[in-house]
Amino acid sequence: MDFLQRKRYKVNKTNRLSGRKQIVLIRKNLCISCMEKKIITTSNAPTPIGPYNQAVWVGRDDGSGTLFISGQVCIDPATGELKNKDLQEETHQVMHNLKAILQQAGMDFGNVVKTTIFITDMNRFSEMNEVYGKYFADNLPGGQAGFPARETVQVAALPKFVNVEISMIAAK
Repeated sequence: MDFLQRKRYKVNKTNRLSGRKQIVLIRKNLCISCMEKKIITTSNAPTPIGPYNQAVWVGRDDGSGTLFISGQVCIDPATGELKNKDLQEETHQVMHNLKAILQQAGMDFGNVVKTTIFITDMNRFSEMNEVYGKYFADNLPGGQAGFPARETVQVAALPKFVNVEISMIAAK
């Protein structure tokens, strides 16, 4: 990592209200080019169907960083076919695709801090939510669910006319 040297400055300053001299310590810590960007791809998740990547990781040399995963749909990466017999199967396939990308980045569902869910029919929310919740059930000690922050949005249509798409942000 390329850091500028840390310096402390003593500054004599006159306080405008009291008229007294003050000594102010200023600490300067500036990082230049300490973050890197890496494209994450795996054959265990579907190939993107447009001009985007499966995921982008932005972080430091020490391995800490943030993973931004593009929205995943129910495409089976082995066959390229949709697995959409019902909404539960569809959601399971989406979560499997997300899991594969997380694993490629050295993460798991315990690292997920935010999800965005797009669904075509909010009346079917509970079907999707039942499956989604199972993937976060064992992430904290004592069996507490480590659910990330999220929003769920109903949309008119999704790519390939599927019923659910989920994107994630993970950090470590």
